[in-house]
Amino acid sequence: MSTFNILHDAPAPQPDKNRPGVKRILQGDGANLIAFTFSPGQSLPDHRAAHPITVTAFSGQLTFGVGDETYELLPGAVVHLEAGITHRVDCPQDAEGNAVMLLTMLTGEKH
Repeated sequence: MSTFNILHDAPAPQPDKNRPGVKRILQGDGANLIAFTFSPGQSLPDHRAAHPITVTAFSGQLTFGVGDETYELLPGAVVHLEAGITHRVDCPQDAEGNAVMLLTMLTGEKH
């Protein structure tokens, strides 16, 4: 058994960079947990994941985009996405403070 407090274990923000702080929390059987801390204006531009993913917002304000569609990710919101779909995550420039997000990569791998 493993337990985590994502808000406590999340990385420090990277205020002088365009990308969020990133920290792998777990590489386990079937899933990898990766925490992100975004400062206002930071983003993960269009990219794809090799495995299905879930994205969970823990704090702050984020948007999740797929193609021309954009979804607001407020704390508690979860998105599930199949492998290979181009997507992006943004923290609006006018957001009030940092945002913490958890990416769960559903690898199916045994470690």
